[in-house]
Amino acid sequence: MKLTRRSGILLHPTSLPGPYGSGDLGRQAYYFVDWLKIGQQTLWQMLPLVDVGVGNSPYMSPSAFGGNVLLIDLEQLRDAGWLTDADLSPKIPFENHRVNYPAVSIFRMGCLRHAFHRFFSDTKSAAYESFLVFCKNEQAWLDDYALFRALDDLYTGKTEGWQYWPEGLAMRDPVALREAADKHGSEIGFWKFCQWQFHEQWMRLKKYANDNGIEIIGDVPIFVSLNSADVWSRPGFFRLDSRGNPMAVAGAPPDKFSDDGQRWGNPLYNWDALAADDYLWWADRLAHMMRLNDLVRIDHFRGFEAYWEIPADAPSAAKGVWRKGPGKAFFSTMKRVLGELNFIAEDLGVITPEVIALRKEFDLPGMRVLQFAFDYNPKNLYLPHNVEQDAVIYTGTHDNNTTRGWWDAIPEHEKDYARRYLSVSGDWIHWDLVRTAMASVARYAIAPMQDVLGLGEECRMNAPGKASGSWEWRFTWDQVEGWFALHLAEMTRLYGRAPDVKKPDTGATLPETASV
Repeated sequence: MKLTRRSGILLHPTSLPGPYGSGDLGRQAYYFVDWLKIGQQTLWQMLPLVDVGVGNSPYMSPSAFGGNVLLIDLEQLRDAGWLTDADLSPKIPFENHRVNYPAVSIFRMGCLRHAFHRFFSDTKSAAYESFLVFCKNEQAWLDDYALFRALDDLYTGKTEGWQYWPEGLAMRDPVALREAADKHGSEIGFWKFCQWQFHEQWMRLKKYANDNGIEIIGDVPIFVSLNSADVWSRPGFFRLDSRGNPMAVAGAPPDKFSDDGQRWGNPLYNWDALAADDYLWWADRLAHMMRLNDLVRIDHFRGFEAYWEIPADAPSAAKGVWRKGPGKAFFSTMKRVLGELNFIAEDLGVITPEVIALRKEFDLPGMRVLQFAFDYNPKNLYLPHNVEQDAVIYTGTHDNNTTRGWWDAIPEHEKDYARRYLSVSGDWIHWDLVRTAMASVARYAIAPMQDVLGLGEECRMNAPGKASGSWEWRFTWDQVEGWFALHLAEMTRLYGRAPDVKKPDTGATLPETASV
């Protein structure tokens, strides 16, 4: 990875404005690219773009490969002739700056089904040929994904997961699978259509961003959901019993934030089986992500060195133990197969010298979060004077409170330390941390959009351990004052992170249609 000073914004597409209940890959995403360019930002970081799962989390997806079909821009389907204006009305009201996932899912999935049926009414079109090419190119994961989604929809509400489907389907009996594929061919076609449209729209947006000097940082969760196409189709790569139930699950050990630790519930990998297959599934997964993104954040990087194993029947993470991960062998294989590893290592949490050595051996920048810095310990790794060049520095991440929310919650002695360390009053703490990140020696500096807007705790993206209410935040363009982008541009230029070192245009404004 090139050692260049760059900066950007963390914003998931679902948080964009728009008339259909959640952000998507449509006009508002293009306007956001334009806004980033005005601010001289060169990185747009996102959360995983895969389908959401339990709790609307993109980290509990039913597929490690399939894109989030709720991100498909409905207006592009209308422009293609597969939807009508009547299909897109009435629009979903923008309420409380939140995504109402039940309403959004009903409306958007209904529109996608209308579009699918109109699309398949003409199998001689150029679009249909493009669809067939996509299905052929992505067959390695797409066939299993589409069949899984068809069956999962069929049995939703009747079972607790694929382990409780009819035995022939759960255990992947070839005859049962062929019969299911024949019987549910239309539904399988629908899910393939959705993935084709996600891919087409995403690649257009990515090209627009790249053409405007902005690269995309994607996100790969280390673990996958138990109820996913990946675990169902490749059970041998996971620690499962003969019925497909996990023998152990993933999580994090007890720490100062939680006496019981965190029990995530994802099935653990059978790393011996993956190694025997030369880590091919992982290589395919990361190659897929690298085609969709310019850089990739590897979630829970420390789990590749050692991971916390919790017995499946344990109610909390407290009874877990550390187990060695694949370590150097894994990343050596990835480098041999994939070439340059444009990865960012999410190395937060319990970090040992072995984890640091693994990250540095493969030249992967780690993460430093300013909200973790001000605990009166001058050796704190997150304090700016301790941050190294091979790092990505954040004001906060999607798992943190917003900077204003964090500031309102921390004790006075930490505020005092931060004010004296930064030489600020704290009245504009969100901009103070953005400036501090920009000024640091870290390779990249990233701020969540909430911190640019100066929003409070009610606008945080995720509260780990909270069962509901996360992943829902959205903004509107009227919250984005005209000077925000210009102030970002000024700081980016001052601290050597701007692509254009000339003085920014002080008359620049938001894209004209960004208020739509």
